[in-house]
Amino acid sequence: MQEAPKKDASQAAQRGLPLEGITVLDLGQIYNGPYASFLMAMSGAHVIKIEPREGEKMRRRGSVGGAMLPFAMLNSCKQFVTLNLKTIAGRDLFLKMVRKADILVENFAPGVMDKLGVGPSELMRVNPRLVYAAGSGYGWSGPYKDLLAMDLTVQAMSGVMASTGFPDRPPVKAGPALADFFGGVHLYGAAITALYDAQRTGRGRVVEVSMLEAVYPALSSTLGLYHGLGNQNPPRTGNRHGGMAESPYNVYPTSDGWLAMICVSDAHFEALAAAMDRTDLLQDNRFSSLASRVEHMDELDSIISSWSEKYSKADLIEIMGRYRIPSAPVREIDEVINDPHMHERGSLRRVNHPDMGEVVLPTGPMRYGDAVPREIVPSKSAGADNAAVYCNWLGLSEEEFSGLLAEDAI
Repeated sequence: MQEAPKKDASQAAQRGLPLEGITVLDLGQIYNGPYASFLMAMSGAHVIKIEPREGEKMRRRGSVGGAMLPFAMLNSCKQFVTLNLKTIAGRDLFLKMVRKADILVENFAPGVMDKLGVGPSELMRVNPRLVYAAGSGYGWSGPYKDLLAMDLTVQAMSGVMASTGFPDRPPVKAGPALADFFGGVHLYGAAITALYDAQRTGRGRVVEVSMLEAVYPALSSTLGLYHGLGNQNPPRTGNRHGGMAESPYNVYPTSDGWLAMICVSDAHFEALAAAMDRTDLLQDNRFSSLASRVEHMDELDSIISSWSEKYSKADLIEIMGRYRIPSAPVREIDEVINDPHMHERGSLRRVNHPDMGEVVLPTGPMRYGDAVPREIVPSKSAGADNAAVYCNWLGLSEEEFSGLLAEDAI
């Protein structure tokens, strides 16, 4: 068989992003759905964000505490239209859009779209190749499906709160919105997997992702401890390993902050002992094996803390790097926002946003070989692209467009 000609580097560099030519209708709100569609946009898809005339819920949070920055973060590189699905004209217009779309993303409570008369069965009748991607707190079936769900409540239900914090204090939520974003990542994966199948077969399908179920695998260390304790609820472990199966594994004091460190092998611990000039610890029966170090982790953490607090974070990072010990400084948010590594890679970019001035926005964590990443197009006001989408993309006449405005359909 003759081999296909090899492409040179210049040809490879001309490849576009993998979702170019794919159209996504984004009815997402807050974090879950909008993050899934943001990943699609940054992968090259044409994403049309459809909002009610007053804008989606995130816009109505106002600017107190910077609530508009998350909206900007998750809605770059989209077009913005308004649509009133509670009107007959609005529903008819939506169905015309669905006929031209490849994916629809929504994260309403189960059943909301059916009540509006635009549920998945109706939309897939109009467009049999459509991928209908729905995110929710607990899924479309089961006894929890109608429970109200937000990131906080899913963290409580999922075991995240029970496993976060210190054993002598109340449970606390994780700082980041883990449930929303874990759900959004899985929703992206499910939608693109179904899109692959739809392009092979010509048949779309409904995919749905439960935030509760998306979070569960992240509890793996805690679940291991539960099993190891004979199916007893484990204590909260603070900054220690969730399964209490590694030591040293903690956050240690420095002269100017904190350092996170873990030794996942005997070689790491031997290197740490050398770095501390405490090779005598290797002959101490309390620390001579992983099992014994776990059994005596309080004593070991005390010894390490007494040593680490004499050094600055920068000095310790230099020492740890020299001895190849996994560690990192505990950084404040301003250090992360201005991180030179992420800025150099292009995963964070400084953007002049029309409403907020200069802000730092993410481009997403996925890279596609030599494809040129999308430039950030900042989020816009609700309905900013009504004319561009409805007239230029959908093909409505000026008269039809004016009629929709008059009927409060858009």
